[in-house]
Amino acid sequence: MKWSLILQSPLKIAKVNCKFNEKGRIVVMHAIQLTLFILICLFLGLTLFYSIRSRRESDAAKRGLYTARMNICMGLMLVLIAITQIFFFSESSFRRIFGTVLVLIGVFNVFVGIRNHGHFDRLLR
Repeated sequence: MKWSLILQSPLKIAKVNCKFNEKGRIVVMHAIQLTLFILICLFLGLTLFYSIRSRRESDAAKRGLYTARMNICMGLMLVLIAITQIFFFSESSFRRIFGTVLVLIGVFNVFVGIRNHGHFDRLLR
């Protein structure tokens, strides 16, 4: 390893270690975007699954448990969408504000979902 690489900033080292495709784009960024997209779709599917399951449940405690799980999945999905908006698109103040609002709503949903999940989980025991 060259000493000049050690003295450089971590971003320059990351650029040295990244592989480029034929158009000169960084392949790692595409892999991260694809992973985020797959996670967003997964959490969207789980949100829909728990939403339908909570609406069909007749027991109030189980309905609350499924709603809490739906809130957790929705919150994580919103946080991932915000990360995508903030970091992977062109810089604009609207995108930053939109991403910040989504992060706040997502973190709130996760917090409320975890709190409610604990409450309804104790009721079912």
